[in-house]
Amino acid sequence: MYSISDKINIIKKASVTKSNFMNDEALPSAITTFTCCNCGHENTAEIKPYESGFPIFQLYNEDKVLSKSELLKHGMVSETSQRMLHFGELTVNDQPTLYFGTDCPACHSKYIGVFSYGEKQPGLSILSISGIWKYEELK
Repeated sequence: MYSISDKINIIKKASVTKSNFMNDEALPSAITTFTCCNCGHENTAEIKPYESGFPIFQLYNEDKVLSKSELLKHGMVSETSQRMLHFGELTVNDQPTLYFGTDCPACHSKYIGVFSYGEKQPGLSILSISGIWKYEELK
């Protein structure tokens, strides 16, 4: 997993096998697979709560990587409700939201994954992957 610092263009959403993990399902990590849009290779994504990912704010801060409207248009995030704005303007399920970059080892296509992790209610922690999208860097 890596952070993304150059402007990108979202191409297509990949098919993800499992996107919601509750309580112990996410510990010590949430593991899912996604199918490469380019070559069909099945890739594994492993998300470790409190270790994996980078703040989603890094993407839309000053439109450095993606604009807020692009993130919303592709369904990567939604606008945060007023009571949870301390997590940022854009989140997944009003929870702390992170992203990661990854590559398909078979064809080297680039992907961005977006997920949130947090306690939805006392005793219920949820890791929710909003999706994994193929992207290309803009020159």
